[in-house]
Amino acid sequence: MNSASPTGTQVDLRFGDVTAQIAQVGASLRSLRIGGVDLVPTYPLDIPTPSCSGVVLAPWPNRVRDGLWDDDGTARQLAITEPKFTNASHGLLRFVAYDIDQTDAAATLSATIVPQTGYPYQIETSVTYLLTETGIDVIHVLANRSSEPAPVALGTHPFVTIGDVDPHDLVLRVPAATMFDTDERMLPTGTRPADAALRDGIRLGDASLDTGFTDLARDDDGLVRHTLTAPDGRRLTVWQGEGFDYVQVFTTDKYPGHDLALAIEPMTAPADALNSGLGIRRLAPDESWTLRWGIALG
Repeated sequence: MNSASPTGTQVDLRFGDVTAQIAQVGASLRSLRIGGVDLVPTYPLDIPTPSCSGVVLAPWPNRVRDGLWDDDGTARQLAITEPKFTNASHGLLRFVAYDIDQTDAAATLSATIVPQTGYPYQIETSVTYLLTETGIDVIHVLANRSSEPAPVALGTHPFVTIGDVDPHDLVLRVPAATMFDTDERMLPTGTRPADAALRDGIRLGDASLDTGFTDLARDDDGLVRHTLTAPDGRRLTVWQGEGFDYVQVFTTDKYPGHDLALAIEPMTAPADALNSGLGIRRLAPDESWTLRWGIALG
């Protein structure tokens, strides 16, 4: 571990020529490299995590309209954490400093969601980052320590790239059949068929996305695979396992030090799921839920 920063202590991992850095605050994946090639766009150590880069989003990802939700007949009011759109955004752990347990090639970060205004449940969470020969595998565990069933969902917010290639020339593929339409507050208003071009592959420089998708095609092993392909044929894959039935894809020109950046965000539920119920799981007391995703370069 090296010195503290606005993102807390930084956890450095190494496995052969694969390295990663995990930030204590938000348990965020702040860097991943293979052979010196960045698979996560870097940002300065002395600034807060930009655009939620790599952060764990629990007990809900994305937005809750007006911070108000229906908890099985009881109205709950969350703090408004996205004043621009008057929403509660990205859960309750974004600015939490996790406990850390690490080895050379793996780290487990743990934090507890305590009962609070708008969310009266206690949820123990952990995320394990494990380096592999081709990238990183990530395992999340949510456990309900409340006396009542607790509604939960989870997302993660990794930015990805192939760092020695102009990102405009990378080809993005997302195997989704359905996309969410949104209003001016980025909240869902309905769904429609996703553009087939995105399933076939589009040049990232021609894309402008802040879009949720579902009806994701899974391969024979049960994994959903989103890909970024370089002109030389190298392919980065963001894969998501069982339970991750949604994905948010986001492009921006405001990521520090990069004129184009891409986030591919595996989620168990879409925006405003605490109201729609889509993807929300109610964990019984002492029930746990394990979820997996990862990044690989091939």
